[in-house]
Amino acid sequence: MRAIWYNGQVYTGEETLRQAFLVEDGVILAVGSDAVIRALADDDTVCSDLGRRFVCPGFNDSHMHLLNLGQSLNAAQLAQHTDSLSGMLSYLRDYAASNPPRPGSWLLGRGWNQDYFTDVSRLPSRADLDSVSAEVPIMLTRACGHCCVVNSRVLEIAGITGDTPSPEGGNIGKENGIPDGRLYDNAIDLLTPFIPLPDKEELKNMIRLACLALNSYGVTSSQTDDYCVFRAIPFETVNAAYRELEESGELTVRVYEQANFTTLPELQRFVEAGNVTGAGSELFKIGPLKMLGDGALGAHTAHLSRPYADMPETCGFSLFSSEHMNEMVSYANAQGMQVAIHAIGDACLDQVLNAVDLALKEHPRKDHRHGVVHCQVSRADQLERITALHMHVYAQSIFLDYDNHIVLNRIGPELASTSYCWKTLADSGVSVSNGSDCPVELPDVMRGIECAVTRTSIDGTGPYLPQEAFSVREALNSFTIRSAEASFEEGYKGRIASGFLADFVILDQNPFTVDPHELHNVAVEACYLGGNCVYTT
Repeated sequence: MRAIWYNGQVYTGEETLRQAFLVEDGVILAVGSDAVIRALADDDTVCSDLGRRFVCPGFNDSHMHLLNLGQSLNAAQLAQHTDSLSGMLSYLRDYAASNPPRPGSWLLGRGWNQDYFTDVSRLPSRADLDSVSAEVPIMLTRACGHCCVVNSRVLEIAGITGDTPSPEGGNIGKENGIPDGRLYDNAIDLLTPFIPLPDKEELKNMIRLACLALNSYGVTSSQTDDYCVFRAIPFETVNAAYRELEESGELTVRVYEQANFTTLPELQRFVEAGNVTGAGSELFKIGPLKMLGDGALGAHTAHLSRPYADMPETCGFSLFSSEHMNEMVSYANAQGMQVAIHAIGDACLDQVLNAVDLALKEHPRKDHRHGVVHCQVSRADQLERITALHMHVYAQSIFLDYDNHIVLNRIGPELASTSYCWKTLADSGVSVSNGSDCPVELPDVMRGIECAVTRTSIDGTGPYLPQEAFSVREALNSFTIRSAEASFEEGYKGRIASGFLADFVILDQNPFTVDPHELHNVAVEACYLGGNCVYTT
């Protein structure tokens, strides 16, 4: 079927806006003026008047956790109740009463952040959760996903005691030698064998919920790390859930799977089964090897090269030894796989850069697009190495909304002066894409664009390193063209242009004419995937 959208303000990636475009069989055939495009209509062409509204390519979140988003939509929504610890606990009691857990199930929630508590200056503890219930297992994950708190019942089920050693790359919080219910990074995996697992149909429902949410924010492509959500579920099951939804026409987001593995035998089995970067369809394909290098700033677990300014007894920690990371990256690179590694602290970033450098010396590749996910705390010498290694950077400008409040106090002025320097990297030729790390943050692209352009929090805090601000055009491109580059898809995705997929978003205002501090108020009115409407207000 042929369809024309006309009388719009159509952003193609260039400064000059167009008026209209023609779509046939899910692909854009032509873009231009109203007169030129409408002249291409035949008797069967459907013509839609955009009413001068703004149209841009569908947003591409280049790093998030789609399955985790779907899971969190079925759990307690703590981000809306994190103003105080007492308020969060009160909400949990109400939630538990309204959603009584089935026998054998756990009470799960995500989104708390102790930095927002106004009544206490500490993390929640097992004693807090015991006050909600001592019988029902409770697990509440911090917004960043790198720390959780559980009640005494969970510690009992998992057999975690004062004698349980912390695993490599993780920490069991203790007070006077007794577990306090706080688990950090790899220590969270101690719970994996005991958390009730969803079946494939439940996985599919989580994906459906997440896709609907993403479409409402104008997201048509997701580069997503899913295998780590339920470690005990084989990757084959997750892949099958996606492919069955694709076959039934229910997958409304194009998925590039950032394949998270922690051991070489797991990765080898994955690759030997034919799962290499680029394998799959336009709706679901395999992306890079994804690894978590360290923790997060909010939990003081990101690995810094020096002690935290506000907690000098720790530098955080890396989740893997350099030897193990080198082994994983080397194998993936030799097999033609892309790699994307989470690095928030600069000490972890050293590990990542060394691993990529070594792998490329062993097996040189011209267009590897190996990447750093987050790339937050950095030094000037590391920015130069990223450029020299021709790496991709997966930024999350929305992180500035929270991190603006903590970064100086947490890492000190010296490191802060060379961190979150995504504009410097882009200007040096590095492809810098954008995303949300959802459900760490909501996949609200317009909020991310505002933070990229203003370098302030939504509440006006900042600006932090204003010289690192993107223009509106650069910010839009970071969620479209640059994100397509992250997945080797820039030849047919990320632009409104002839031959490109007809994935596009209709906004109620032109971002180029809106006050930069009001960009978060620009609303998504409709979202199209392959020319088909998947969301409308």
